[in-house]
Amino acid sequence: MHSISKILLPVDFSERSEAAGRYARALAARFDAELILLHVLTPPQYEFGPFEIAGPSLTELYRERAQQVTSELEAFQAAELAGVRARQVVLEGDPSPKIVEFAHAERADLIVMPTHGYGPFRRFILGSNTAKVLHDADCPVWTGVHLEQAPPLTAESFRSILCAVDLGAQSSKTLCWAAMLAGEFDAKLTVIHVTAPAGGSPGEQDASWSAAAGESARRELERLQSFVHAPAELAVESGEAPQAICAAAERVKADALVIGRGSAAGVFGRLRTNAYAIIRQSPCPVVSV
Repeated sequence: MHSISKILLPVDFSERSEAAGRYARALAARFDAELILLHVLTPPQYEFGPFEIAGPSLTELYRERAQQVTSELEAFQAAELAGVRARQVVLEGDPSPKIVEFAHAERADLIVMPTHGYGPFRRFILGSNTAKVLHDADCPVWTGVHLEQAPPLTAESFRSILCAVDLGAQSSKTLCWAAMLAGEFDAKLTVIHVTAPAGGSPGEQDASWSAAAGESARRELERLQSFVHAPAELAVESGEAPQAICAAAERVKADALVIGRGSAAGVFGRLRTNAYAIIRQSPCPVVSV
């Protein structure tokens, strides 16, 4: 069974970083994991043209910024992190590649970062850095548009976990991760698979096809549950995956939604192409495995 021993928290000092930090702290405390706070300092030449600033001025500017950022990172949620094994790291470069590279080098078990959605359109926005990390990272990524609304978190904050699987090759890994999280917090685990809606006009043939597809998917869910040995409530629904999964998250009052993001598309495989939509629409944080 998987566990979490090292959590990476990219920090850009925004309110969204503060909210992501609450989740990272709660998880680090629960799993007795090391929490790494990472800030990637953008080189001045990324912001200034090569002819705007150069030489000693550029060197001095970078030195001052690096010192300031290091101090700010050391002070970031310092009081809240008391009792958590935490360290701070400042790197230079392009944020998303550096985050992924560092996560790989450190063998992080989880990356916690916000989506960076803004304002009334936040459900339609996934920040470019988060999107790239989701695409390239090997480890699970914990994110969501509602992180900044999270109340103070405790172990009791995680009472219901929803796991959505496409029944592809990644599904056992996804369910194992969800079962580990549910087991650690003694939370109820619900596993859902969404079949594609029948094409064509409604009729007896379509209804028969949908029933057969649903029964086949349920057998696969039961086989998967037996293989993983995860006590869970199983659900099979038909429809568009993002809408059905997020509606289920609302219905079971999920505190976290676990999805896979690496399965190749096949008869059942539809989560990968819908992962971003699920993250944008989910009423709770999403862990993509």
